[in-house]
Amino acid sequence: MLENLNKIRIENPVDLIISQIRDLITKGQIKPGEKLPPERKLAEHLGVSRSQVREAITKLSFYGILKVQPQSGTIVTGIGTVALEGLITDILKLEQTDFKSLVETRILLEKEAARLAAINRTKDDIVQLNIALKAYDEKIRSGQSAVEEDLMFHLKIAEASKNTVLKTLMLIITPDIVKSFIKLKVCDEAKNEKTAQEHLLIYEKIVEGDSIAASKAMEIHLNDILTFSKN
Repeated sequence: MLENLNKIRIENPVDLIISQIRDLITKGQIKPGEKLPPERKLAEHLGVSRSQVREAITKLSFYGILKVQPQSGTIVTGIGTVALEGLITDILKLEQTDFKSLVETRILLEKEAARLAAINRTKDDIVQLNIALKAYDEKIRSGQSAVEEDLMFHLKIAEASKNTVLKTLMLIITPDIVKSFIKLKVCDEAKNEKTAQEHLLIYEKIVEGDSIAASKAMEIHLNDILTFSKN
């Protein structure tokens, strides 16, 4: 009997924002070349946070459906309706990705990010990495959850790689990783000190400019999460 029942999916706000933007475009209520309302107005009208609106716009921009123009706003591109429907369906399915797939994708991206960061990092990147490193340490020393500080350290590595596509991909999957970390309780307090030491090693190899060692240190760092995802 159970096999005849479908799982009930509670849509999150980002899904709903994406769906509503799709409806506006497919119904011709907003045409290619026209601007979306500002993030603040969209958030107020939809009753959601600006960060949720920004996440939806980021995902739609990544797939070429929207284009964010600095100082000008967000415009709709000229993508065809059929292609649009298919792309947005894929984006909404992406919200349902399993944790194992997210982890596997993250490892591929992060190993390359660490390798490139060791080659391309600037003095400012090193400063920013150090700040993120200390923020994580301070949070765990106070006994608080440091999920966001952990991921911020990794995003700073992506920035230091100087590969904008890699950084964008990290920004696309990061919200889903955060939600999965919290939901699956991946961050165990007992592992925080180990994580801090691994962060330090990755940081040192990037500072030293040792790209091979930086990539390997990142792989070792993420191995526990990969093992967890396979259970």
